[in-house]
Amino acid sequence: MEDKLKAILSGATESIGRAEDAGALEEIRVRVLGRKGELTQILRGLGELPPDKRGAMGKLSNEIKAKVEAALEEKLSELKSSKFSKLLEEEWIDVTLESPGSTARAKLGHLHPISQIQYEIEDIFTSMGFMVLDGPEVETEYYNFEALNIPSYHPARDMQDTFWTEDGNLLRTHTSAIQVRGMEKHNPPFRVIGPGRVFRYEATDASHENTFYQVEGMMVDRDISVAHLIFFMKVLLREIFKRDVTIRLRPGYFPFVEPGFELDIQCLICGGKGCGVCRQSGWVELLPCGLVHPNVLQCSGIDPGAWSGFAFGLGLNRLIMMRYGINDIRHFQSGDVRFVRQF
Repeated sequence: MEDKLKAILSGATESIGRAEDAGALEEIRVRVLGRKGELTQILRGLGELPPDKRGAMGKLSNEIKAKVEAALEEKLSELKSSKFSKLLEEEWIDVTLESPGSTARAKLGHLHPISQIQYEIEDIFTSMGFMVLDGPEVETEYYNFEALNIPSYHPARDMQDTFWTEDGNLLRTHTSAIQVRGMEKHNPPFRVIGPGRVFRYEATDASHENTFYQVEGMMVDRDISVAHLIFFMKVLLREIFKRDVTIRLRPGYFPFVEPGFELDIQCLICGGKGCGVCRQSGWVELLPCGLVHPNVLQCSGIDPGAWSGFAFGLGLNRLIMMRYGINDIRHFQSGDVRFVRQF
């Protein structure tokens, strides 16, 4: 029996050495170690041996079994390593090279111009002590209108201007709702801005879109005046355009500020001569602003007798148009990569 065991080991070792794949190794394992395998049959017959030989033969059988299993494992590992080496050798490609048939290397993506300028504005205001807040794009009637001193009969609630949802909520028409949430959360004095996307149900043209971006800002402190508002707006515009720009303030009615103003910037597309962007006026309406209405402060639990503030709503798309000379606001939502690649 000892010779038979050694012959099984020798034959298995030789077969394993010649094996070319995992399937061949599995056949050897079944033939030698399977339930009806050569070595298994011997192990089952150990009980027929004389008692004085059973121990030695059992020990030898287990040793041979362990050697066969080790040889199988080693050969399998060798085949796997060889397979991957062969794949690396035959199918290796340089992923940094241009793809077959391409005329130019694929370009990496980058931030949309709206995101770029939004982050730049956030940096400008945070350097002046402002916090950056966020709020939901689907708002309640209270935060979008009522808390901003916009009663139910105000034209801004008309279906012509607002996207309403079936549950009575709406897509926010301005980021001013973020100001209300900020006043509820923070006690004065505070300085906050709220950038984000807003929606208006209106016809589109070179300077109007139904989906655009705003940056809302508010400062609440003691004895705030229009002078504070003008100072911060001039700093913002100077930092954005890297030079002083011509602006004008004209009276404007907004329920959430009193007094209210329209801040216009001289059109940088035409230099004030008149074009499609400025509607031939030479000026572009950039942001409504003013001193926060006492009703708005009071609605958020702030005593208007002790505190005052200014607020503004910056049209981010129009600001970017002035900075880069973009002549149509609809480019931002067009999905045209030729437009985005310029930035």
